Amino acid sequence: MIPALARAQAWAVVLLRRAGDLARRYPVRAVLLLPALVLLYVLVLVPFTPSISDLRKAKSEVPTVVMSADGVVLAEFKRINRQWVPLARISKPVVDALIATEDHRFYQHHGIDFRRTAAAVFNTLRGRREGGSTITQQLARNLYPNEIGRSLSVTRKAKEAITALKIEAIYSKEEILETYLNTVPFLYNAFGIEMAARTYFDKSADRLDVLESATLIGMLKGTSYYNPVLNPERARDRRNTVLAQMARHGKLDAKRAELLATRPLRLDFERQTEQFGIAPHVAQQVRKWLIAWADREDYDIYADGLVVRTSIDTRLQKAANAAVARQMRQLQDYADRARRKGEERALLQAGFLAIDPRTAQVKAWVGSTDFAESQYDHVNQARRQPGSTFKPFAYGAAFLDGMSPDDTFIDEPVSIRDKGAAPWSPRDSSPPTYQPMTLRDGLVHSRNSITAQVVSKVGPQKVAELAFNLGVRESKLEMVPSLALGTSPVTLREMVTAYGTLANNGRYMGDPQLIMRVEDRSGRTLVLFARAKPMEVMPRSQALQLVNVMRGVVDEGTGLAIRTRYGIQADVAGKTGTTQENSDGWFILMHPQLVAGAWVGFSDNRVTMGESWGQGPAARCPWSATSSCRPCAPRPPMRGWSSTSRGRGPSRPSLHATRCRTS
Repeated sequence: MIPALARAQAWAVVLLRRAGDLARRYPVRAVLLLPALVLLYVLVLVPFTPSISDLRKAKSEVPTVVMSADGVVLAEFKRINRQWVPLARISKPVVDALIATEDHRFYQHHGIDFRRTAAAVFNTLRGRREGGSTITQQLARNLYPNEIGRSLSVTRKAKEAITALKIEAIYSKEEILETYLNTVPFLYNAFGIEMAARTYFDKSADRLDVLESATLIGMLKGTSYYNPVLNPERARDRRNTVLAQMARHGKLDAKRAELLATRPLRLDFERQTEQFGIAPHVAQQVRKWLIAWADREDYDIYADGLVVRTSIDTRLQKAANAAVARQMRQLQDYADRARRKGEERALLQAGFLAIDPRTAQVKAWVGSTDFAESQYDHVNQARRQPGSTFKPFAYGAAFLDGMSPDDTFIDEPVSIRDKGAAPWSPRDSSPPTYQPMTLRDGLVHSRNSITAQVVSKVGPQKVAELAFNLGVRESKLEMVPSLALGTSPVTLREMVTAYGTLANNGRYMGDPQLIMRVEDRSGRTLVLFARAKPMEVMPRSQALQLVNVMRGVVDEGTGLAIRTRYGIQADVAGKTGTTQENSDGWFILMHPQLVAGAWVGFSDNRVTMGESWGQGPAARCPWSATSSCRPCAPRPPMRGWSSTSRGRGPSRPSLHATRCRTS
């Protein structure tokens, strides 16, 4: 469009030159020709101004709204930080000050005040630059800064005037005032009179008094120059000018205007920060998908009033937010005290995801400790070593290979060679017992020596295949024995998906589903995401067998704090996980109706807590003050898991009593 406009302007210049030659030869005809040329120039510019349909769309612009499953607004996608308010909810002094100062013949013209324009041209030619734009012309600039521009040129003024005439043709005077006051900028990321009122006076637009209204309207002549925060004297002088204009045009009593002009400039300034809502990372995920979809389907996510309905349960989301905030305060405090004196402070991050395993619908999503500080999503973007939370896939592969939870290996140091590589000799945090240990106990107590023998028996290929089938489908898994101990980085989303498949009796429901449907502003469904068909990726009997073993992790093993510290009595299963030097901490808990996973660590995985992390309040066994750690009695199964799948009760307490671990 710009090259076409340039060609049109060049053509117009040629015509003007020819017209000049003709004027010298035929002066009478030239007088008649000039208006025709002006009209022709205007007609040439018309296609390069916003169309009537564009203006109507701007008038009815409605942002996209993201909704939770229980009908709560999670986010709005706006072009700018603006809260639209109807004219009836804007203080009358604001409107009076605007018309008196910027366009006192607003109700007499149709977009262009020819008297004011002529005066502005005359004064400009005399060396006194003066603006002649009406409120409607200013609105045209505010709505279409790219199409009209702000250069000092005849072309810009002509395009501005044409657009103003179009606006007046489809907008009422009240609609023009409302649109203008809701789109004008006021610095500090405040757009529109409502955000300006909140920013400078900490009140809504309908409560602005005469002085406050005059101050804000006075800024319109030059927001930076008349900034009341940085330039209070200029702003006060400009405010008094507005008061004088209001008195001059009958909007304010003259004596009252004089009295008000003596008042000091009083502000209650506070920057209006963007509201992130209770699920900012959910909004981030939705926006990313929606932009791509809207581009394909020709929708404007900032104007077309779309409604995106998600699977988020706000009760669970709020509980997740509170839990992450509470735990991270405690862990950060401990981390700060544990760091050696003089080292730079490192901030811990966290990720939390909860899904319904029966549908794979996301119920809660927390991507970082504080979205305002870090928008990086540790649920979907971060790939970290999962540690012992990966071990169930090794044991699941063993069960698929015909092994039983009651099969035994000797709890002793092992050394495994793989394809000529250096020997792999994993160690445990407690000394080996050199006694037979069942596969069940090996997983419940997270013994690396037992897990290494399991993966040596079934092979890393089968472990990786099962992990992939269950839901770890995007991250690359290294086919080495150490894979069983969680050395290949994965996302929290993948791990929760895989555990969800186990909780769903081995039936894979696809990737976690966040968006349920998209509607237009009238409620008509544009996109509907049907529930995926379950795909059996692990026989139900083996899946239940593995879940039953993982119940023991919570009842008596490394996840015992779930029972003893947090008092959870439900029939749950899960797995803890830490990585080398405690650079990552994981925990995933399963229930037939909800699976939740959490990760904690530093953004830079080179920063670790070392062995001291395991001795802190975040990891210490709640029974450590007593002489022994007592395993909890088994809980009755709840609906969703078969009671017949539960194996024998807790294993021998003697092993657990020797050392409480949280790996």
